[in-house]
Amino acid sequence: MANYSSPGVYVEQVPSGSAPIAGVGTSTAGFVGAFAQTLTVPNPIYDSSITDTNDPRHSQTITETIPTAPGEVKLITNFSEFKAAFKGFLDESSHRPLAHAVNGFFLNGGTRCYVAYVVPPASPALPDITGVLERFESIDEIAIVASPGLAISAARTALKDHCEKMGTRVAILETEEFGNVADALTALDPDGVNNALPSFSDSTALYFPWIEVFDPASKTNKFVPPSGHIAGIYARVDAQRGVHKAPANEPIRGALGVRHALSKSQQEGLNPQGVNAIRSVNGAIKVWGARTLGGDENGEFKYLNVRRLFNFVRGSIDQGMQWAVFEPNNPDLWAKITRNTAAFLTTVWAAGGLFGDKPEQAFYVKCDAETNPPAQRDLGQVVTEIGIAIVRPAEFVIFRLGQTAGS
Repeated sequence: MANYSSPGVYVEQVPSGSAPIAGVGTSTAGFVGAFAQTLTVPNPIYDSSITDTNDPRHSQTITETIPTAPGEVKLITNFSEFKAAFKGFLDESSHRPLAHAVNGFFLNGGTRCYVAYVVPPASPALPDITGVLERFESIDEIAIVASPGLAISAARTALKDHCEKMGTRVAILETEEFGNVADALTALDPDGVNNALPSFSDSTALYFPWIEVFDPASKTNKFVPPSGHIAGIYARVDAQRGVHKAPANEPIRGALGVRHALSKSQQEGLNPQGVNAIRSVNGAIKVWGARTLGGDENGEFKYLNVRRLFNFVRGSIDQGMQWAVFEPNNPDLWAKITRNTAAFLTTVWAAGGLFGDKPEQAFYVKCDAETNPPAQRDLGQVVTEIGIAIVRPAEFVIFRLGQTAGS
């Protein structure tokens, strides 16, 4: 208490007792590619008529060196920054997927991503991206991870394990570029002997097929994996509607076509397994699925937006309640935790993320003597029980039509 010695008016600033929980970001991506630091690429100004070996137009190929060292993680906020750190579009097969992924991310609504690459070892060894993923662990804002161009089992498993460990991230997995739909459906069959995908994981999403885009390096159209474009759609939907909205029925900006045109009956075999289709719908290339890999096997987390909303709530409460650590574990603390958590969940409900006509129908927060008996408090723990009613997407919109007798 202050010591007042002279008569007068004194104004003091006191804590409000309220520490609002701010929602964490959900749209920052982490991309990791695999290519050499020094690449041999076609010379864009090559002229076969030039015979002077000192003329830069004489050589059919040139050497490009990536300015960023392998394994170094760079924050990228626009494609110009990517070009400065990792070069732009190089007509080189291993570099191309990462460039198109980052470009597609920004083109579709992304604003921030962290990018790194690893140098593949000599064949037949596979690129190891675990070192980069470990560096990603310290970057709290990353909510989406992908490895553009690494459609291999080891990369898929590493991404899956990383997201399950972190608890607040989802991975966008890639398929290889299949020659035809029949081969793809066989490879994507979870019961097939050739399937190299994780059987199920509610922290991952898989999209098929590849998309066609314009490649500035070769000045032709090429097929590329869609992970970067999809991550951009996540960011766009998050900004426009909220993380609770399924990132589906959305056009893919920059996509000119698809590698394989899927029929409705073909998608019927993929959707229950959590393979999200990319299809041409009414002349637009759209994401036509919103499930986690494994689909029905993932139970209450079979929908991607449900998983991502839980990640958002978990991450926001985790970050927003750090002030409570080492506070006296008493009813005053319990009341503050209840009040602040309920206020945060009310904003989630008001944004449309929770189901119910009233906040009390959408969630509950319980932190009291019942959840914190003496034995619990003796362990230095304060326990809060939270229940939320998630809004599921209208995946199947059904109209029942019938005839009525005329008058």
